[in-house]
Amino acid sequence: MTQDLKYDLVVRSRRAVLPGGERPAAVAVRDGRIAVVAPVHAPLDGAHEEDLAGLALLPGLVDVHVHAYEPGRADAEEAGFTTATAAAAAGGVTTIVDMPVPSLPSTVSVAALHAVRAAAAGRCAVDVGLWGAVVPGNVAELGPLRDAGVVGFKCFLAGRNAPFAAETSAGAGGGADGSVPLDKADLRAAFASLAALGPDTLISVHAEDWSEIRQAHGRSYATYLASRPPRAERRAIEQVVAAAAATGVRAHIAHLSAAECVALIAGAKAAGIALTAETCPHYLLFAAEEVPDGATEFKCLPPIRDGINREALWRGLEGGVIDCVASGHSPPDPRGQGTQDAANAGDFGAARGGIAGLQLSLPAVWTVARWRRHGLTDVIRWMAERPAALAGLPLKGRIEVGCDADLVAFDPDAEFTVRGTELLNRNPVTPYEGRVLAGVVRAVWLRGERIDAGAARRGHLITRAKG
Repeated sequence: MTQDLKYDLVVRSRRAVLPGGERPAAVAVRDGRIAVVAPVHAPLDGAHEEDLAGLALLPGLVDVHVHAYEPGRADAEEAGFTTATAAAAAGGVTTIVDMPVPSLPSTVSVAALHAVRAAAAGRCAVDVGLWGAVVPGNVAELGPLRDAGVVGFKCFLAGRNAPFAAETSAGAGGGADGSVPLDKADLRAAFASLAALGPDTLISVHAEDWSEIRQAHGRSYATYLASRPPRAERRAIEQVVAAAAATGVRAHIAHLSAAECVALIAGAKAAGIALTAETCPHYLLFAAEEVPDGATEFKCLPPIRDGINREALWRGLEGGVIDCVASGHSPPDPRGQGTQDAANAGDFGAARGGIAGLQLSLPAVWTVARWRRHGLTDVIRWMAERPAALAGLPLKGRIEVGCDADLVAFDPDAEFTVRGTELLNRNPVTPYEGRVLAGVVRAVWLRGERIDAGAARRGHLITRAKG
């Protein structure tokens, strides 16, 4: 074979997860892209070759809901993009899309977008896209933000002007600009403005109606759960459905936790409304009955609900009503929740909500999925293919010729016990502590380059494909 036909990397696996299903394959990479997908023993000449033997070969996961907390708040979390993307890589996630909050500035304008990109530049182990924020008064910024390459927009229907201001501000963005909520009039105006930008414009919504939420106090998880009832999500989603139906804008429901909303979303889809939804690994693994009083490491917004609700979420995901799974990665403040801060000692009202999920998303979902008789093809559809399509990233989420060579060697049969001190977050407190999860990431390649501890950070800042 002549030198110009030699590939940079060839990876062989008897369990490659391809768009058509799982089968033995060899994947050849040139210049960061997948050049060939061939039978496993095909004579491909690679400068570097990897035979994964019994390991599965997956496309890198795409996580469309991550809070990296930078710029402006890295001291309150996990050193921002540096550790967030390291955790992503350790979990087999090769592309994240960062939310507008609680960075300071939040991405409410092009100038703010440039500031966030500057904070991320040269510090990312994986590729990073950005959401833009929709807040009251920034309608004129939406078109420029889209032209500047945000994958879509994010808004809140609950925020710091609610009666529960302290709790919501802490959990939904710490009062950063992008957490300012939209009322019904604001929401209609925002959707009308986004519609003018074209039919492919996407808005993700934190869908909780603040009028249905009450301030939580004390150590009782049942009391906290009752403070954010399912009807808060349902009424917010009803607003989103109405706005999407009136304008044609693509709407996405972030971190769906209330399974009673699955039928509402299914009905909207059946009516032709452009609506998608995500849920999170913690909603699919945990149940409210398992949460001890005072265990504020389980606090998230919306909350983890009961086991019956969990089962219904799984059925919504399996049936395609819920489109994908995203981590909702929002690590707790290492100075607060579950650490030395006495003010937060088990008080669900005082504790900041948020779960660090990037590193554990794949094993958390796989642990339950395999018990429910799902294969890796299903998990990749939920956590790579559909999120990439949602975010307008056609080169991501698939092992296919022409796509970026973002690859993961995964041991689906290995098990491990979660220890927070071994995770790549500054705060070791995690609701997964002591859990035995299935599936271990053994190696990760970003555009054909292996990601190793201490290696150069080759992550790119990426933008949504136009058209």
